[in-house]
Amino acid sequence: MKSSLQAALASVDGTLRPGGRYFPGWTIVGSAAMVQFLAGVLFMNCYGAYTVLLEQEFEWSKAALSGAFALTRVESGILGPLQGWLTDRYGPRIVLTIGTVIFGVGFMLFASIDSLLTFYLCFAMIALGSSLGGFATLMVAIVNWFDAHRAKAVAVSQMGFSLGGVCVPLVILSLQTYGWRATAFGSGIIILAVGLPLVQLVKHKPAEVGLLPDGAVAVAEDSQPHSDGGGDFTTRQALRTRAFWLLSVGHSLALLTVSAVMVHLVPHLIEAGYTLAQAGVAVGVLTTIQIAGQLLGGGVGDRFDKRLICVLCMVGHALGLTALAYAPDLSNTLLWLAVFMLAHGIAWGVRGPLMVALRADYFGASSFGTIMGFSSLIVMIGMSVGPLVAGYAYDVTGSYSDGFVVVAACAMIGCLCFAFATPPVKAQELGSV
Repeated sequence: MKSSLQAALASVDGTLRPGGRYFPGWTIVGSAAMVQFLAGVLFMNCYGAYTVLLEQEFEWSKAALSGAFALTRVESGILGPLQGWLTDRYGPRIVLTIGTVIFGVGFMLFASIDSLLTFYLCFAMIALGSSLGGFATLMVAIVNWFDAHRAKAVAVSQMGFSLGGVCVPLVILSLQTYGWRATAFGSGIIILAVGLPLVQLVKHKPAEVGLLPDGAVAVAEDSQPHSDGGGDFTTRQALRTRAFWLLSVGHSLALLTVSAVMVHLVPHLIEAGYTLAQAGVAVGVLTTIQIAGQLLGGGVGDRFDKRLICVLCMVGHALGLTALAYAPDLSNTLLWLAVFMLAHGIAWGVRGPLMVALRADYFGASSFGTIMGFSSLIVMIGMSVGPLVAGYAYDVTGSYSDGFVVVAACAMIGCLCFAFATPPVKAQELGSV
């Protein structure tokens, strides 16, 4: 037992300090985790709580409230190719800085909305800022800084988002104590005060400090570090592969399940008889399980076939959403909610980091931001449709059950997409286009 612990500690030390020297890529991972924490706790994971209060005050329909989330995902998807190109061309720091400012100001403006139109406009601004200043931009840096430990690095960075979900009960407490307007305005101030210093720590590539991915020392010509990247795909080459399209559609269907839960889990639980505070605790439990999944995914993703792991995760999403659909109608509601949280939370946590790592493994790091950006045009469809399916089903039937069953079926289709997304032909064999 002692020797196993020592071996594990030695492995961790070797990852953090390759060659006995601390690798600054992990500082970037830590900064990315904190930036995603802000988005997770203040925006994405507590959106459902805001919708409950907005519905009570303005009497807007669930479909209308879901539509705002859907439109912001469409906006982010359309922005993706330009955002990816700008990040590849100018580096992530400037894009992150602009996005963080827009994100924070958007929340401060949201605190003063008085109509559905101003609600949509402010959330479009919040979505624009969180996209530019969040996940996709951060992943470009991490993909460039890591290779052998890429899945671990992505997993650790995404844990920040999950920890944000764990802290959602604190935001709900603020919503109940101070109101949604004061909470929104305060969120904007926190984003600017905390987020802006964090994004200044993010560097584009390890070559900027004379290193190679994972902490290797670069072999230099004329004292300049270099990396050949000859096997990496260009954006056009990636778009010609079957793997690009299957991964994009599979990822889209995965996020269809995630977005449906993000927007409608809290209202669904309230309809089942739980209080807003209890629903917030459920969100915290779900994201705690997601964190456990991320820890697992980061480890197994660097050791085993990422694609097959994603297949299993999509089965988990389908099982979880099916359990959630019928939980309120079954005698042992808590048991089926536990099945949902375990299946969906672990699948979400394990799969999330692999979406980034798998694309980087297939297509390389050189044009990763632009490739990921074009993929987002497809991914955003699922992220947008998920809340609409569940919201429309509720408005028509008075229940979320049918909507969640449809979402579960889509997850199984995504399972097939990942199963057939085999590695593409190497870029050198495709030739220039």
